[in-house]
Amino acid sequence: MSSTLNQVSAHSELGRALQYSLVRWPALTRYQDDGRIEFDNNSAERSIRPVVLGRRNYLFAGSDGGGESAATIYSLIGSARLNGIEPYQYLREVLSRIAEHPISRIDELLPWNLVIRSAEEHPLAA
Repeated sequence: MSSTLNQVSAHSELGRALQYSLVRWPALTRYQDDGRIEFDNNSAERSIRPVVLGRRNYLFAGSDGGGESAATIYSLIGSARLNGIEPYQYLREVLSRIAEHPISRIDELLPWNLVIRSAEEHPLAA
């Protein structure tokens, strides 16, 4: 890229693209040195896909408060999935506990802290 940059005008689109890439080269190639870093953002794109696809519906959430509530629910569902918990099971467990749960210990109901009860132990078992 450096040799190509010397052959083109620095003010051309190609020249600007090469300068942009060269300035950011360490960040662009960092994934090679650390196997935990992904070289693309496909997983992030996939995780927000449902929100993007439903954007027209969410436009009419009714109010800012409704939009914030929807964002909270989506965050909880996404966090449950990332922690290996099926979202319906997680929400069912939280909703069965939240009425008697002390607000000072609300963090115990977050997906990474919650212990899901078995179907036999669950008070809402049919």
